[in-house]
Amino acid sequence: MPEQLFPTDRLTKRERVEAALAHLPVDRVPILEQLSYNPRVVADWTSKPIRGFDYTLDDICAVIRQTCDLAMPPVAPRGSRRYTTPDGFVYQDDEWTTWRAGRPFDTAEGARDWLVGRTEAIAARPHDPDAWRAEHHGFMSGLQERLGETVILRYHDFGFCAAYDQIGLELFVYLVTDYPEVFDAYMAASAASRLAWVLAAADATLSPVILIAEDFATKPGPIFPPAFLHRHPYPHLEAITAAWHAAGVKVLYHSDGNYRQALPDLMACGVDGFYCLEPAVGMDIVSLKRTWPEMVWSGGVDGVDLMERGTPEQVRAEVRRQIRETDALRTGGLIVATSSEVNPPIPPENFRAMIEAVGEESSAG
Repeated sequence: MPEQLFPTDRLTKRERVEAALAHLPVDRVPILEQLSYNPRVVADWTSKPIRGFDYTLDDICAVIRQTCDLAMPPVAPRGSRRYTTPDGFVYQDDEWTTWRAGRPFDTAEGARDWLVGRTEAIAARPHDPDAWRAEHHGFMSGLQERLGETVILRYHDFGFCAAYDQIGLELFVYLVTDYPEVFDAYMAASAASRLAWVLAAADATLSPVILIAEDFATKPGPIFPPAFLHRHPYPHLEAITAAWHAAGVKVLYHSDGNYRQALPDLMACGVDGFYCLEPAVGMDIVSLKRTWPEMVWSGGVDGVDLMERGTPEQVRAEVRRQIRETDALRTGGLIVATSSEVNPPIPPENFRAMIEAVGEESSAG
């Protein structure tokens, strides 16, 4: 028997995800989540008494199998520690998140020198398609054993967000203004490395969909002007998306914030849909799906004001609104998920309400 989240389920989890990605009718809308970070939710679905973050990767996987059709790779609690990387960055782990506590430079010149070294290190990596293919297959197959039939949404970037995040936005602006050739060289090396990995490792039998995650927006809109985005992330996104498509894998794109004005440009890069849609900053999933019905939309259940502070009935009402007002059962193209992952402040009753509401809105009901 296929794994069912609800008695009315007729499709397998993968069939449901593939139908939604292809804009075909579904028996119910598929559910996507990242469930690594909320001990109360883990306790609720495993019936285990959990104190603090005292739970395991297998506990998270058990919850995923009961609640998700599609899931981002789970990670066990990180514990609490401070450590320094070989290149001098200081990080602080705090169970469910990691903070950067220090950088090895505080000037644009120092950032330049670090980025030059980073570029050289990327270029010097061995080109080993067989090893990349084996790593991806091993990672996905090993995780699939823990997750049963739940489809895995693995994610990656190509170095754009990582660069300005590690450098810090203020120093990054100085760096790309004073040393644009340094950032050009870094992006070329980083994106080429990722593209080579995709060309070697992409395999639709492991999962029909991948997530490319490159944050570039805040609440008001994109951080960078259109010309900068057209010069740097967009060409690399287009090439990497095409490589995944050549392997038969759909591509969802992720950024936090309000990136609505950049959506046409991202669509022109060939992506199939978007994940993480914050309604409080203008990214209402119903409006977006109605405007661009040819795209796949996911992550539109507000993860803060609604999921953290609302009531279970308010959560149910929002899930019903999204499914009904987008005609998602008939047209596909919608995957229910929170806009911010299931973080610790979300009450377990609200997460359960989100899951149950999806089951209540099924074509078999």
